[in-house]
Amino acid sequence: MNAPANPHILIVEDDREIANLVARYLRGNACRVTLAGDGAEMDRALVDGRVDLIVLDLMLPGEDGLSLCRRLRENSAIPILMLTAKAEEIDRIVGLEIGADDYLAKPFNPRELLARIRAVLRRTGNEVAEEEGVRRMHFVGWTLDVSLRQVLSAEGARISITGAEFDLLHALCLRPGRVLSRDQLLDLTQGRSAGPFERSIDVLVSRIRQKIERDSRNPEIIRTIRSGGYLFTPDVTRS
Repeated sequence: MNAPANPHILIVEDDREIANLVARYLRGNACRVTLAGDGAEMDRALVDGRVDLIVLDLMLPGEDGLSLCRRLRENSAIPILMLTAKAEEIDRIVGLEIGADDYLAKPFNPRELLARIRAVLRRTGNEVAEEEGVRRMHFVGWTLDVSLRQVLSAEGARISITGAEFDLLHALCLRPGRVLSRDQLLDLTQGRSAGPFERSIDVLVSRIRQKIERDSRNPEIIRTIRSGGYLFTPDVTRS
């Protein structure tokens, strides 16, 4: 999986000193950068052109980062990397629950931010199937379109799914009937770029269950294995 060449990064950050510092570093590393100081400027930037990834600060004037992330996820799958001055686990969990693909606590090294941006773009960019020739994977009425990175219901309706959710579901589909630990799933989907934050896998599984399970409280497709991890139970066919 390759990140797009010269990706267009939208930085939504009201601290101009931080924003300009990050922008200079990213531009020096083959990125195109647009700056926005609040939600209104973000909206205008998204209308003006294609954006490959949004770096979104949590604490913003007016509409805050969490609200903006929720709003973006209602109609967009643009990868979101959230910045926060708060290092508490609850803030990271909330960000992931509402659809952020990764997070980074301030203060941070611009080099680490670039590494995380590249990792997210690799995970969420259009990719070839892990098995040559496989474009679609089918399980209990659902279809996972690898080439278009979409999930379709039995009726052909596309469901809203984030890049991180798609990557996790794809990893599970490739390994049906196998118990996968949280560590394994982190390695398969994130390459440890987000650090040893196992709870992020639980959050993603919960979100996927709400979308594909008949009853997310009693899941049948993705089962939790006590002291083990997760098991993808259905048979998977490929086309």
